[in-house]
Amino acid sequence: MRPRQLSRRALLAGGAAALTACSASGPSQPSSPPSDSPETVLVKGLIAEKEGTIALYSSLIADGARKLVPFRDRHQAHVDTLRKHVPPGSATPAGSPTGSPSGSPTGSPSARATREKPSLSRLRSLERKAAARRARQLAGLSPGMAQLIASIGACEAAHAAALPRSL
Repeated sequence: MRPRQLSRRALLAGGAAALTACSASGPSQPSSPPSDSPETVLVKGLIAEKEGTIALYSSLIADGARKLVPFRDRHQAHVDTLRKHVPPGSATPAGSPTGSPSGSPTGSPSARATREKPSLSRLRSLERKAAARRARQLAGLSPGMAQLIASIGACEAAHAAALPRSL
């Protein structure tokens, strides 16, 4: 039995129907950028929070507290790792990698702490509270992201315990 040949008219009609179905959203409808996943929103918030914490450490280091450099550097390593988990083209809340505290959301704990006078006791409290928040942030995350956030929380808890009592 010989295969049935499609006429040119049938082929063009089928192609037009397929193109119409593929462009159901239509070029006349504006395309909105995809919204961030809850995990990406969390990561962006963590980056902003960490940048505020880095600013506090930097402030004390600028005043001569050189012992705090390793603590600040670990927070910077956290930010660098977290940035790898933000999809390309998605700006972080701070909008710049400088770590400026002005980029932190005004309601965040690190933004409030940045407006207060930096001190070791304030840093210790900030680290302790941040570590406690990490455990609550793990629900619903992918296993890899949950492990990263838990590790950051463990580091923050270690900071709270290891910060010197005086400079």
